[in-house]
Amino acid sequence: MLKNYRNYEELSIQFENKVNVILGENAQGKTNVMESIYVLAMAKSHRTSNDKELIRWDKEYAKIEGSIKKHNRSTSLQLVIAKKGKKAKLNFIEQERLSQYIGAMNVIMFAPEDLNLVKGSPQVRRRFIDMEIGQVSAVYLHDLSRYQKIMQQRNHYLKMLQMKKQSDKTMLDVLTAQLSEAAAKIIHRRLHFIEELQKWAKPIHSGISRGLETLSIKYKPSVDVSEDHDLTKMIEVYEEKFANIKDKEIERGTTLAGPHRDDLLFYVNNHDVQTYGSQGQQRTTALSLKLAEIDLIHSEIGEYPILLLDDVLSELDDYRQSHLLNTIQGKVQTFVTTTSVEGIDHQTLKEAATFNVDAGHLSLSK
Repeated sequence: MLKNYRNYEELSIQFENKVNVILGENAQGKTNVMESIYVLAMAKSHRTSNDKELIRWDKEYAKIEGSIKKHNRSTSLQLVIAKKGKKAKLNFIEQERLSQYIGAMNVIMFAPEDLNLVKGSPQVRRRFIDMEIGQVSAVYLHDLSRYQKIMQQRNHYLKMLQMKKQSDKTMLDVLTAQLSEAAAKIIHRRLHFIEELQKWAKPIHSGISRGLETLSIKYKPSVDVSEDHDLTKMIEVYEEKFANIKDKEIERGTTLAGPHRDDLLFYVNNHDVQTYGSQGQQRTTALSLKLAEIDLIHSEIGEYPILLLDDVLSELDDYRQSHLLNTIQGKVQTFVTTTSVEGIDHQTLKEAATFNVDAGHLSLSK
């Protein structure tokens, strides 16, 4: 159910537990439906960081409600987005923190911009990691939030030292110790995630490339830590790094190392895909990562996530389209937006429920 969400004044609809195709011309509200499902799960949009954009013009708030079945239990979710902030409810009980809410409903979004996962900025890849781990680990979300708050305080203090408004470095040392601990916890979880992601993505990539390519994923930290280190050793490595760059950080007035500076690297047949890969290889890598997430989340929580394919089928050639549709057939509740299904000859779409969108109105095709 949507109320005052983007171009939807009100919408109440029941989707099928299979593939749901949402058809419509551009700018009618197809992507808004997709986005609302994503927002209901993640409490944030994949398209904008400004929540006010989600609220229908001249309205005070937007509301999204939904009901899902997970582990044979029904769960109702409600998210109210107002200009002052967000309120989230699970089974009609308001959640104190969003980290307690996120993860109740698991989604994977695949949109044309996700094809930039490989060639885009490191920030895009860090966001990808954070969003995916956050869905299966409330602890990770808590650690990430803590890291960001400490870093904000630390940057503020570094700026004060840079501008000579402070000279006592004791407070900086306290914040550095706290930041090192939070950073180590984040990296520890990220390294485990990358290991699991590669495990699932490698055979998928091999299948799409007809066995001609081997994918490997490497985490590129800004501090010399590795999966061989335990948490205590990682904290020590961070503390040592910050001690070595202390003067440089004061000079710049900002934190120069940590999870917020890390990146992911992708190799196909030992060549860096980002630099040397063809567009086809970059797309295959992005598709492999997204399909791997389905299995990864299933292995972590015992349920398949909801898959959102926003206008992405038209971006893929016939072979990659077929591979994607074969992967989801019969096991993943999927939402597909497209202007037309003509030219896509696949059983999955023939058996799908089809909805039409026109100027903020969504209805099941007869």
